[in-house]
Amino acid sequence: MSRPRSDQRRTGILDAATRVIASRGLGAAATAAIAKEAGVSNGSLFLYFESKSTLLNELYVQLKAEVGDAAMADMPDQGSTRDLVRHMWKRWLRWATSNPEKRRTLAQLEVTDEISLESHELVRDGQRLMSELIERSRAGGPMKDEPVSFVLLVVGAIADTTMDVMIRDPDGADARSDAAFEAMWRVLAG
Repeated sequence: MSRPRSDQRRTGILDAATRVIASRGLGAAATAAIAKEAGVSNGSLFLYFESKSTLLNELYVQLKAEVGDAAMADMPDQGSTRDLVRHMWKRWLRWATSNPEKRRTLAQLEVTDEISLESHELVRDGQRLMSELIERSRAGGPMKDEPVSFVLLVVGAIADTTMDVMIRDPDGADARSDAAFEAMWRVLAG
């Protein structure tokens, strides 16, 4: 009879994968290195994740859900679209600057072919409220006729650049966040 799987150990493996990918890069993140970082045998890792691809997909979905939850946390029930997008923006940037390892890992997972269409769809469904808010904000702006995937890439690029600067220069973080929000808002809403 096999031992029951531990949620704590599963979480430990995902956390270890985050650290290994952030520090070594996705290409050098062998399952053996992840298992060693997690303090488990390579065989134990495969009790929790049937393959490296499964591990990466679950990590991707988990990190994207964390970003979405952080961005939408304490969202006011009412307010102008601009105020709601600003709230989301500030929370998103706060998550990224507070979790640089997770952010670096997520950036690598977002561009790998290892992430399945199913995982991308799960993320899209999980971030539906964020997407709806972006859709509302661009309804009358210069990006209104562009594909939403393109709009999200533009917003993401502005956010990523802002996060990089905020991490490198924490003293100017609030000013950079505010300036980048204004630029992003003009791109969306005009």
